[in-house]
Amino acid sequence: MNETTIKGAWNELKGKIKQAYGDLTDDDLTYEEGKEDEMWGRVQQKTGKTKDEIKKAVADL
Repeated sequence: MNETTIKGAWNELKGKIKQAYGDLTDDDLTYEEGKEDEMWGRVQQKTGKTKDEIKKAVADL
């Protein structure tokens, strides 16, 4: 898998997540190396779900 394919897959997944959770923005779902926990914290705060619940919901998309 090359970087373009990975970015495309992430952008597609971000779109699905934003449809499921309308309060989330692109900024909330921005993944930066070393800041994964910060991203999960923003998503948890806006959705009111645990990290495990969010990961399961994303896997179900």
